[in-house]
Amino acid sequence: MTGIRKWGQPPILQISASFRRQRGNWGLTPFSWLRANLFSSWLNALTTLLLGYLLWRMVPPLIDWAFLDAVWTAPDSKACRAASGKGACWAFVAEKHRFILFGTYPYEQHWRPALASLLLIALWAVSALRVCWKWWLIPAWTAGLAVIGILMWGGIFGLAYVENERWGGLILTLLLTTFGIAFAFPLSIVLALARRSRMPVLQGLAVGFIELVRGVPLISLLFMASVMLPLFLPSGVSIDKLLRAQIALILFAAAYLAEVVRGGLQAIPAGQYEAADALGLSYWKKTLLVILPQALRIAIPPLVNSFIAFFKDTSLVLIIGLFDLLSTIKVALTEPAWTGFGVEAYLFASIVYFVFCHAMSRYSQNLERELARAEEGRRR
Repeated sequence: MTGIRKWGQPPILQISASFRRQRGNWGLTPFSWLRANLFSSWLNALTTLLLGYLLWRMVPPLIDWAFLDAVWTAPDSKACRAASGKGACWAFVAEKHRFILFGTYPYEQHWRPALASLLLIALWAVSALRVCWKWWLIPAWTAGLAVIGILMWGGIFGLAYVENERWGGLILTLLLTTFGIAFAFPLSIVLALARRSRMPVLQGLAVGFIELVRGVPLISLLFMASVMLPLFLPSGVSIDKLLRAQIALILFAAAYLAEVVRGGLQAIPAGQYEAADALGLSYWKKTLLVILPQALRIAIPPLVNSFIAFFKDTSLVLIIGLFDLLSTIKVALTEPAWTGFGVEAYLFASIVYFVFCHAMSRYSQNLERELARAEEGRRR
């Protein structure tokens, strides 16, 4: 039987055949590895040769276009026009990078949104470390967001005041994502618990909200927040456009995340509920200490998937006149001197989005592995 230890056999030799296959037959010669992984059958061999041919045809021209024949710097678009069809025009990104990253923020004050972006990314990075999951993380975020607010708005400490209508680019995308997830996630937990509640009124309200928000596109919510919401406010009372967009994004994300959390709650075995009841725990202690931690651990992959989708959905704020990273690229391309270089512009945008989305994806995978090892260690 697999896994039975043979007397006198060293432990290193007790690796099963399935484990060796999963590891790609490590320890074999390069020829044996190629045969086992790329040419194990006629179909695999044909697929390998086809993919190799496609890479041979596509990769060298792509390297020439993106790097060797590309225009990296130029005072104007003439050099890019001359190299049109031969090389990429990265000079467009070099020329417009400030507007793309910071929008219409005052040019001489660009160091402020740049510093705010770095500080926000640093807060994300620190929060991703499990050793930093301590009580001081909440005051650290509070202080960090206060500093970011001072940098962006100004008006004190000798900083010129800048209204948030002029915020744009990368910092706007990061802020919308940060506040959206920070408020939508706890709201989604409340909605998920309410939807599973035995109180009909509470359950009905949660179901109605979730289904209503999930049943309409995000654009319609942004329009409602921008156009309809001011009509319901008392005379003389107004809400900032950025705040209205943020509220719409929070409600939209909360509805989708609530269903993800509910899926995690339903995946908990009934024995966990019975064991918590047997210990005499109250509803809230049972939920907060036993059920919810397990449900969130199970729901990590779909939660991160929703976070990534939300990060990309912030580009829709262009509908109500806010200019995030993707919107500033669209506006930069409208300048007559630089029209026609949309491929390079959107490649730059895709790289930025990929960096953040891939970082979230990799972090979720590492977190899953760490939690799985910790759970296995507790069971032992």
